[in-house]
Amino acid sequence: MHAPWKKRLLLLDLPWQVGVIMTIAALILFVCSSFRHELFQSTALDLGYFDQAIYLISQGLPPVVSFWGYHVMGGHADWIIYGIAGFYKLYPSVYWLFAIQALSLAGGALPSWHLARQAGLEVSQATAIALVYLLYPLVFNLNLFDFHPEVIALPLLLGAVWAAKGNRTGWFTLCVVIILGCRDALSITVAAMGLWLIIFEQKRICGAIALSLGTAWFLIATQVVIPYFRPLGVESVTRYAYLGNSLSDVIANLFLKPGLILGKVFSLDTAIYLALIGIPFLWGISSRHLLPLLPALPTFLINVLSDSPAQRDLLHQYSLPAVPFLLLAAIASLAAGSAWFRKPRWIVLWALVSFLALAKYTFFGSLYLTRLSSLSATQEAISTIHQIEERRAKESVLTTSYIAPHLTHRVALEYTKLVAPPNRLDPFRYVLLNLQDPGWASSPELAQALLQKAQNDPMFRLEYQRDRVYLFINQS
Repeated sequence: MHAPWKKRLLLLDLPWQVGVIMTIAALILFVCSSFRHELFQSTALDLGYFDQAIYLISQGLPPVVSFWGYHVMGGHADWIIYGIAGFYKLYPSVYWLFAIQALSLAGGALPSWHLARQAGLEVSQATAIALVYLLYPLVFNLNLFDFHPEVIALPLLLGAVWAAKGNRTGWFTLCVVIILGCRDALSITVAAMGLWLIIFEQKRICGAIALSLGTAWFLIATQVVIPYFRPLGVESVTRYAYLGNSLSDVIANLFLKPGLILGKVFSLDTAIYLALIGIPFLWGISSRHLLPLLPALPTFLINVLSDSPAQRDLLHQYSLPAVPFLLLAAIASLAAGSAWFRKPRWIVLWALVSFLALAKYTFFGSLYLTRLSSLSATQEAISTIHQIEERRAKESVLTTSYIAPHLTHRVALEYTKLVAPPNRLDPFRYVLLNLQDPGWASSPELAQALLQKAQNDPMFRLEYQRDRVYLFINQS
């Protein structure tokens, strides 16, 4: 007789060992992101951004991110956060985001295993594919970079391909609809996946659904939704300023200025980026089985052409849409007997070595410990604010970029930044500064100037001071 939890896994047609590995992976991811947050390494952008917006939605308030200045739908039209707000109605906590992210990233192992079995691989090989997915460095690293709704799309992209290949049109459509709600740019990936399904997989119905829904949502999100909530339009266009000042200009110049494009594509920077992305899958990449990579081409092109180096590393979320199709290319090669490695133990060993070389677990012994000296004082200052707010409404705060995510459950919050230093302090009820570490986008000079301004303002009282951490309260 099987234990009850093993029976549930059997209903999913999944070996219980894979289910256990997924559970352990989810726990590790959740603990790591939570620990990073407790060490004050999370930031206003992007954890504070989404946490404040989702909190406001859960309270029935307009989700205007106060330190950004716009309605959250003016960012990336990621309406999925309205669904996440349901958890905040039960209990408002940023740890919901860490849990959702960990479960989504670890959950991608389930459709990975099924895709491998669908391709005809043995159970042991399919289990190795699930481990390859879980050990992919970007999966671990992205979990450490605050929170991004598109992580929810990662297992759904894999699930959509599995559903399309199995002619499960209803499940495929459901996956696509939710994917589109995770980020506007994912509509390009969905449309490209639709073309791939139609032309190369002979899945015309599912392909047509993806192509039509992806194209439609791209136009609606970029031309209607985002401009409505943010009149300046799609913010990320600034990363392609050399191609134009608007989304339409950028798209047009992709064809009108091929010299600019080729110069970016055929560069050392691009070669390094593709190597970082591809090395963990190198064991299974075959020149004869590259067609599954076609839906990933828009993602690669968007990242390669960007002026932002963050779009070409293994730390940020921008390469996430390519992961499912890299995995599919490796599965196709393995199923055809063309992979460099075919035995599960060698495949997993390659994945493990790649993880050890490229995953950022070492940050917990270095970068993430940089704020230990003021950790206790910062916690006490935040606790002081919470104690005061037990007796009164939550009011506006000015603080640093890394303290901000601990105080986002309020309407008004601002973090110190050089590009827009506050001219006045009186709009804020609390001013919380750490002169040891002024935070991202700030400087020691700005922190010192704000400290002096608060000290010289008779309306502000110094409520707490320790280890160069200062908390002022506006008494007006």
